[in-house]
Amino acid sequence: MRPAARRPRSGRLPLRVRRAPVPWERQAPTWRDAKPWLITEALKRARSRPSGNWYVIGASRALPPGKALGVTVGSTEVVAWRDGAGKLRTGPGACPHLGAPLRDSPVRCGTLVCHWHGLALDGRPFAGWEPYPAFDDGVLLWVRLDAMGASPLRNVRTYPAGRGRGTPWRRSTPAWGAASRKTSWANRLDPWHGAWFHPYSFVDLTVTGTPADSPADDDGFTVDVSFKVAGGLVVPRPGPVHGARGGTVVMHIVEGEGAGSVVETHATPLAPDERGKPRTAVTEALVAASDRRGFAVARAAAPLLRPLMRASAGRLWRDDLAYAERRWELRDSGTFPG
Repeated sequence: MRPAARRPRSGRLPLRVRRAPVPWERQAPTWRDAKPWLITEALKRARSRPSGNWYVIGASRALPPGKALGVTVGSTEVVAWRDGAGKLRTGPGACPHLGAPLRDSPVRCGTLVCHWHGLALDGRPFAGWEPYPAFDDGVLLWVRLDAMGASPLRNVRTYPAGRGRGTPWRRSTPAWGAASRKTSWANRLDPWHGAWFHPYSFVDLTVTGTPADSPADDDGFTVDVSFKVAGGLVVPRPGPVHGARGGTVVMHIVEGEGAGSVVETHATPLAPDERGKPRTAVTEALVAASDRRGFAVARAAAPLLRPLMRASAGRLWRDDLAYAERRWELRDSGTFPG
Protein backbone atom coordinates (compact mmCIF):
# COMPACT_ATOMS: atom_id res chain seq x y z
CA MET A 1 0.00 0.00 0.00
CA ARG A 2 1.09 3.58 -0.53
CA PRO A 3 2.24 5.69 2.40
CA ALA A 4 -0.41 8.06 3.67
CA ALA A 5 -0.14 11.57 2.30
CA ARG A 6 1.25 14.19 4.66
CA ARG A 7 -0.97 17.16 5.45
CA PRO A 8 0.40 20.23 3.64
CA ARG A 9 1.29 23.19 5.78
CA SER A 10 -0.76 26.31 5.12
CA GLY A 11 1.11 29.28 3.74
CA ARG A 12 3.97 27.13 2.56
CA LEU A 13 6.05 28.82 -0.16
CA PRO A 14 7.09 26.74 -3.16
CA LEU A 15 10.82 27.57 -3.20
CA ARG A 16 13.37 26.27 -0.69
CA VAL A 17 17.12 26.70 -0.29
CA ARG A 18 18.85 23.34 -0.26
CA ARG A 19 21.95 23.70 1.92
CA ALA A 20 24.96 21.36 1.78
CA PRO A 21 23.67 19.01 -0.94
CA VAL A 22 25.04 15.50 -0.93
CA PRO A 23 27.78 15.19 -3.60
CA TRP A 24 26.62 13.29 -6.67
CA GLU A 25 28.93 10.32 -6.08
CA ARG A 26 27.81 9.99 -2.45
CA GLN A 27 24.12 9.53 -3.21
CA ALA A 28 22.57 6.23 -2.22
CA PRO A 29 22.82 3.87 -5.22
CA THR A 30 19.45 3.01 -6.74
CA TRP A 31 20.40 0.17 -9.09
CA ARG A 32 19.29 -2.56 -6.66
CA ASP A 33 15.81 -1.03 -6.43
CA ALA A 34 15.52 -0.36 -10.18
CA LYS A 35 14.74 -3.97 -10.93
CA PRO A 36 14.50 -4.64 -14.69
CA TRP A 37 11.54 -6.99 -14.24
CA LEU A 38 9.62 -4.32 -12.34
CA ILE A 39 10.10 -1.76 -15.11
CA THR A 40 9.28 -4.36 -17.78
CA GLU A 41 6.05 -5.40 -16.05
CA ALA A 42 4.98 -1.77 -15.62
CA LEU A 43 5.67 -1.24 -19.32
CA LYS A 44 3.62 -4.28 -20.31
CA ARG A 45 0.64 -3.00 -18.33
CA ALA A 46 1.02 0.47 -19.83
CA ARG A 47 1.03 -0.90 -23.37
CA SER A 48 -1.96 -3.18 -22.72
CA ARG A 49 -4.27 -0.31 -21.83
CA PRO A 50 -6.44 0.95 -24.68
CA SER A 51 -5.56 4.32 -26.19
CA GLY A 52 -8.52 4.51 -28.57
CA ASN A 53 -5.91 4.91 -31.37
CA TRP A 54 -5.41 8.58 -30.48
CA TYR A 55 -1.98 10.13 -31.03
CA VAL A 56 -0.52 13.51 -30.05
CA ILE A 57 0.63 15.46 -33.11
CA GLY A 58 1.65 18.72 -31.46
CA ALA A 59 0.90 21.46 -28.97
CA SER A 60 -2.26 23.55 -29.33
CA ARG A 61 -0.25 26.76 -29.38
CA ALA A 62 1.90 25.41 -32.23
CA LEU A 63 -1.02 25.61 -34.65
CA PRO A 64 -2.34 29.17 -34.93
CA PRO A 65 -5.14 30.00 -37.39
CA GLY A 66 -3.92 30.34 -40.95
CA LYS A 67 -1.14 27.76 -40.63
CA ALA A 68 -0.88 24.08 -41.60
CA LEU A 69 0.98 21.44 -39.58
CA GLY A 70 2.35 18.25 -41.09
CA VAL A 71 3.57 15.15 -39.25
CA THR A 72 4.06 11.52 -40.22
CA VAL A 73 2.75 9.23 -37.48
CA GLY A 74 4.27 5.82 -38.11
CA SER A 75 3.70 5.42 -41.85
CA THR A 76 0.68 7.74 -42.00
CA GLU A 77 1.18 11.28 -43.29
CA VAL A 78 -1.14 13.72 -41.51
CA VAL A 79 -1.94 17.36 -42.14
CA ALA A 80 -3.69 19.59 -39.58
CA TRP A 81 -5.09 23.10 -39.65
CA ARG A 82 -7.89 25.19 -38.12
CA ASP A 83 -11.09 26.03 -39.95
CA GLY A 84 -12.80 29.41 -39.91
CA ALA A 85 -14.26 28.73 -36.45
CA GLY A 86 -10.86 27.68 -35.06
CA LYS A 87 -11.79 23.99 -34.95
CA LEU A 88 -8.99 21.49 -35.50
CA ARG A 89 -9.16 19.68 -38.85
CA THR A 90 -6.95 16.75 -39.83
CA GLY A 91 -6.66 14.28 -42.68
CA PRO A 92 -4.22 12.57 -45.07
CA GLY A 93 -1.18 14.71 -45.83
CA ALA A 94 -1.22 14.04 -49.58
CA CYS A 95 -3.49 15.98 -51.91
CA PRO A 96 -6.02 13.58 -53.48
CA HIS A 97 -5.36 15.12 -56.91
CA LEU A 98 -1.65 14.40 -57.56
CA GLY A 99 -0.22 13.87 -54.09
CA ALA A 100 1.15 17.32 -53.25
CA PRO A 101 2.41 17.68 -49.66
CA LEU A 102 -0.44 19.54 -48.01
CA ARG A 103 1.77 20.52 -45.06
CA ASP A 104 3.29 23.14 -47.39
CA SER A 105 -0.06 24.50 -48.54
CA PRO A 106 -1.53 27.77 -47.25
CA VAL A 107 -4.73 28.15 -45.26
CA ARG A 108 -7.12 30.81 -46.47
CA CYS A 109 -10.22 31.68 -44.39
CA GLY A 110 -10.09 28.26 -42.71
CA THR A 111 -9.73 26.34 -45.99
CA LEU A 112 -6.57 24.41 -46.88
CA VAL A 113 -5.65 25.27 -50.50
CA CYS A 114 -3.26 22.94 -52.32
CA HIS A 115 -0.30 24.95 -53.60
CA TRP A 116 0.11 22.76 -56.71
CA HIS A 117 -3.27 23.18 -58.41
CA GLY A 118 -5.56 25.01 -55.98
CA LEU A 119 -7.72 22.11 -54.76
CA ALA A 120 -9.49 23.40 -51.63
CA LEU A 121 -10.27 21.32 -48.53
CA ASP A 122 -12.53 22.59 -45.76
CA GLY A 123 -12.20 19.50 -43.56
CA ARG A 124 -15.08 17.55 -45.06
CA PRO A 125 -14.68 14.52 -47.35
CA PHE A 126 -13.81 15.54 -50.88
CA ALA A 127 -12.48 13.78 -54.01
CA GLY A 128 -11.47 10.67 -52.07
CA TRP A 129 -9.87 12.65 -49.26
CA GLU A 130 -11.36 11.51 -45.92
CA PRO A 131 -10.75 13.48 -42.71
CA TYR A 132 -9.41 11.87 -39.55
CA PRO A 133 -11.16 12.36 -36.18
CA ALA A 134 -9.32 15.14 -34.34
CA PHE A 135 -9.43 16.79 -30.94
CA ASP A 136 -7.85 19.91 -29.41
CA ASP A 137 -7.95 19.73 -25.61
CA GLY A 138 -6.48 23.19 -25.13
CA VAL A 139 -3.00 21.82 -24.43
CA LEU A 140 -2.37 19.21 -27.12
CA LEU A 141 -3.59 18.31 -30.59
CA TRP A 142 -4.81 14.74 -31.13
CA VAL A 143 -5.65 12.66 -34.18
CA ARG A 144 -7.29 9.24 -34.28
CA LEU A 145 -5.62 6.84 -36.71
CA ASP A 146 -7.53 3.59 -36.73
CA ALA A 147 -5.14 1.94 -39.20
CA MET A 148 -2.26 2.48 -36.76
CA GLY A 149 -3.60 0.61 -33.75
CA ALA A 150 -5.84 -2.19 -32.63
CA SER A 151 -7.38 -0.49 -29.59
CA PRO A 152 -11.16 -0.33 -29.18
CA LEU A 153 -12.28 2.93 -30.76
CA ARG A 154 -13.16 6.02 -28.78
CA ASN A 155 -15.02 8.73 -30.63
CA VAL A 156 -13.79 11.36 -28.19
CA ARG A 157 -10.37 11.55 -26.60
CA THR A 158 -10.73 11.26 -22.83
CA TYR A 159 -8.54 13.14 -20.39
CA PRO A 160 -6.08 11.26 -18.20
CA ALA A 161 -7.33 10.75 -14.67
CA GLY A 162 -7.22 13.98 -12.71
CA ARG A 163 -7.02 16.24 -15.78
CA GLY A 164 -9.89 18.55 -16.54
CA ARG A 165 -10.59 21.53 -18.70
CA GLY A 166 -10.25 25.14 -17.66
CA THR A 167 -7.05 24.71 -15.64
CA PRO A 168 -5.07 27.96 -15.53
CA TRP A 169 -1.44 27.09 -16.31
CA ARG A 170 -0.61 24.96 -19.34
CA ARG A 171 2.69 24.15 -21.02
CA SER A 172 3.87 21.49 -23.45
CA THR A 173 7.41 20.52 -24.43
CA PRO A 174 8.18 18.40 -27.51
CA ALA A 175 11.34 16.37 -28.23
CA TRP A 176 12.34 13.90 -30.93
CA GLY A 177 14.79 11.01 -30.95
CA ALA A 178 15.81 7.77 -32.64
CA ALA A 179 14.07 5.40 -30.26
CA SER A 180 10.94 3.30 -30.22
CA ARG A 181 7.74 4.29 -28.45
CA LYS A 182 8.27 1.32 -26.12
CA THR A 183 11.71 2.41 -24.91
CA SER A 184 10.53 6.01 -24.54
CA TRP A 185 7.83 4.81 -22.16
CA ALA A 186 10.32 2.60 -20.32
CA ASN A 187 12.38 5.69 -19.53
CA ARG A 188 9.42 7.34 -17.79
CA LEU A 189 8.64 4.16 -15.86
CA ASP A 190 12.14 4.14 -14.34
CA PRO A 191 12.01 6.89 -11.68
CA TRP A 192 15.23 5.67 -10.02
CA HIS A 193 17.51 7.18 -12.64
CA GLY A 194 16.40 10.77 -11.98
CA ALA A 195 18.88 12.05 -9.40
CA TRP A 196 21.79 10.11 -10.93
CA PHE A 197 21.25 10.87 -14.60
CA HIS A 198 19.67 14.32 -14.13
CA PRO A 199 21.40 15.89 -11.12
CA TYR A 200 20.87 19.33 -12.67
CA SER A 201 17.08 18.83 -12.30
CA PHE A 202 16.40 16.45 -9.40
CA VAL A 203 17.67 16.14 -5.83
CA ASP A 204 16.55 14.14 -2.81
CA LEU A 205 14.71 11.67 -5.05
CA THR A 206 13.25 8.70 -3.19
CA VAL A 207 10.90 6.10 -4.65
CA THR A 208 8.46 5.41 -1.82
CA GLY A 209 6.05 3.07 -3.60
CA THR A 210 6.12 0.74 -6.60
CA PRO A 211 3.59 -1.45 -8.43
CA ALA A 212 4.90 -4.40 -6.38
CA ASP A 213 3.60 -2.62 -3.25
CA SER A 214 0.20 -1.77 -4.69
CA PRO A 215 -3.10 -3.50 -5.33
CA ALA A 216 -3.71 -4.68 -8.87
CA ASP A 217 -5.72 -1.60 -9.83
CA ASP A 218 -3.12 0.88 -8.57
CA ASP A 219 0.22 0.22 -10.21
CA GLY A 220 1.98 3.57 -10.30
CA PHE A 221 5.22 4.74 -8.70
CA THR A 222 5.18 7.11 -5.73
CA VAL A 223 8.16 9.45 -5.56
CA ASP A 224 9.37 12.18 -3.22
CA VAL A 225 11.62 14.60 -5.07
CA SER A 226 12.82 18.20 -5.20
CA PHE A 227 13.24 20.00 -8.52
CA LYS A 228 16.25 22.26 -8.95
CA VAL A 229 15.65 25.82 -10.10
CA ALA A 230 19.11 27.39 -9.76
CA GLY A 231 22.03 26.80 -7.39
CA GLY A 232 20.61 25.63 -4.08
CA LEU A 233 17.08 26.82 -4.90
CA VAL A 234 14.66 23.90 -5.16
CA VAL A 235 10.93 23.20 -5.36
CA PRO A 236 9.94 20.26 -3.11
CA ARG A 237 7.34 17.96 -4.66
CA PRO A 238 6.36 15.21 -2.23
CA GLY A 239 4.19 12.38 -3.40
CA PRO A 240 3.88 12.53 -7.21
CA VAL A 241 2.57 9.29 -8.67
CA HIS A 242 3.67 7.87 -12.01
CA GLY A 243 1.20 5.65 -13.77
CA ALA A 244 0.10 4.77 -17.28
CA ARG A 245 -3.42 5.27 -18.48
CA GLY A 246 -4.66 4.85 -22.03
CA GLY A 247 -1.34 5.33 -23.79
CA THR A 248 -0.18 8.17 -21.54
CA VAL A 249 2.31 8.16 -18.68
CA VAL A 250 0.95 10.51 -16.03
CA MET A 251 2.52 12.11 -12.97
CA HIS A 252 0.02 13.47 -10.45
CA ILE A 253 1.17 16.07 -7.93
CA VAL A 254 -0.79 14.89 -4.92
CA GLU A 255 0.64 17.04 -2.15
CA GLY A 256 2.19 20.43 -1.44
CA GLU A 257 2.20 23.39 -3.80
CA GLY A 258 0.59 22.50 -7.09
CA ALA A 259 -1.38 19.61 -5.62
CA GLY A 260 -3.89 18.53 -8.25
CA SER A 261 -1.57 19.36 -11.13
CA VAL A 262 -0.74 16.78 -13.78
CA VAL A 263 2.36 16.14 -15.89
CA GLU A 264 1.68 13.92 -18.90
CA THR A 265 4.18 12.22 -21.20
CA HIS A 266 2.99 11.15 -24.65
CA ALA A 267 5.08 9.14 -27.12
CA THR A 268 4.08 9.31 -30.79
CA PRO A 269 5.80 7.01 -33.32
CA LEU A 270 7.21 8.87 -36.32
CA ALA A 271 8.49 7.72 -39.69
CA PRO A 272 11.83 5.83 -39.43
CA ASP A 273 15.03 7.75 -40.18
CA GLU A 274 17.09 7.25 -43.33
CA ARG A 275 18.77 4.19 -41.79
CA GLY A 276 15.47 2.57 -40.86
CA LYS A 277 15.77 3.28 -37.12
CA PRO A 278 12.51 4.07 -35.32
CA ARG A 279 11.87 7.67 -34.35
CA THR A 280 9.58 8.88 -31.59
CA ALA A 281 8.18 12.29 -30.69
CA VAL A 282 7.87 12.64 -26.93
CA THR A 283 5.63 15.43 -25.68
CA GLU A 284 5.42 16.44 -22.04
CA ALA A 285 2.39 18.48 -21.02
CA LEU A 286 2.07 20.32 -17.71
CA VAL A 287 -1.49 21.13 -16.62
CA ALA A 288 -1.12 23.00 -13.35
CA ALA A 289 -3.75 24.27 -10.95
CA SER A 290 -3.85 24.99 -7.24
CA ASP A 291 -5.56 27.34 -4.83
CA ARG A 292 -2.49 27.36 -2.57
CA ARG A 293 -0.81 30.71 -1.90
CA GLY A 294 2.61 29.35 -2.83
CA PHE A 295 1.33 28.29 -6.22
CA ALA A 296 0.24 31.86 -6.95
CA VAL A 297 3.74 33.04 -6.00
CA ALA A 298 5.34 30.45 -8.28
CA ARG A 299 3.09 31.41 -11.16
CA ALA A 300 3.91 35.12 -10.73
CA ALA A 301 7.63 34.24 -10.78
CA ALA A 302 7.29 31.97 -13.82
CA PRO A 303 8.34 34.59 -16.43
CA LEU A 304 11.60 35.14 -14.55
CA LEU A 305 12.30 31.44 -14.02
CA ARG A 306 11.15 30.26 -17.45
CA PRO A 307 14.55 30.61 -19.23
CA LEU A 308 16.24 28.49 -16.53
CA MET A 309 13.42 25.94 -16.60
CA ARG A 310 13.47 25.77 -20.40
CA ALA A 311 17.22 25.16 -20.48
CA SER A 312 16.98 22.45 -17.81
CA ALA A 313 14.02 20.79 -19.54
CA GLY A 314 15.86 20.77 -22.87
CA ARG A 315 18.88 19.09 -21.35
CA LEU A 316 16.72 16.58 -19.51
CA TRP A 317 14.89 15.59 -22.69
CA ARG A 318 18.15 15.19 -24.62
CA ASP A 319 19.43 12.89 -21.89
CA ASP A 320 16.19 10.92 -21.65
CA LEU A 321 16.11 10.37 -25.40
CA ALA A 322 19.73 9.18 -25.24
CA TYR A 323 18.59 6.72 -22.53
CA ALA A 324 15.74 5.50 -24.75
CA GLU A 325 17.97 5.23 -27.84
CA ARG A 326 20.53 3.21 -25.91
CA ARG A 327 17.87 0.87 -24.56
CA TRP A 328 16.45 0.39 -28.05
CA GLU A 329 19.88 -0.35 -29.57
CA LEU A 330 20.65 -2.96 -26.92
CA ARG A 331 17.21 -4.55 -27.15
CA ASP A 332 17.38 -4.63 -30.97
CA SER A 333 20.79 -6.31 -30.86
CA GLY A 334 19.53 -8.89 -28.35
CA THR A 335 21.95 -7.73 -25.64
CA PHE A 336 19.13 -6.77 -23.25
CA PRO A 337 15.63 -8.21 -23.75
CA GLY A 338 12.44 -6.40 -22.87
